[in-house]
Amino acid sequence: QVRLVESGGGAVQSGGSLKLSCKTFVHTHDARLLGWSRQVPGKDREGIAIIDSRGDTKYADSVKGRFTISQDDSRNTIFLQMSNLTPDDSAMYFCAAARTARTFILFAANGRTEFDYYGQGTQVTVSS
Repeated sequence: QVRLVESGGGAVQSGGSLKLSCKTFVHTHDARLLGWSRQVPGKDREGIAIIDSRGDTKYADSVKGRFTISQDDSRNTIFLQMSNLTPDDSAMYFCAAARTARTFILFAANGRTEFDYYGQGTQVTVSS
């Protein structure tokens, strides 16, 4: 059973920062990897960051250098630190989990990575 609960979304001005949190209720045999996706209405969901149990990370090109994914020691909570935000970053942000290491290996820089589980999402709005 996998449950993911996001928090920390809100409104911020362009150039600002925001930190999202996700409480994870996951058994390792259900999902080995954790990450973040985002979606704008009318567009496909975009996989933007992923972290494995060792703390290795990958990012989509759209956020690389501006966003940082991290986790606490227990992996009960993961974070997404977002900096230098622009209006293009406005979206619903979803905490996500994947069952196998394959998702990490094949994580796509263009954002076309699908996870196996998603939380309910938290809205981020960036104004210009």
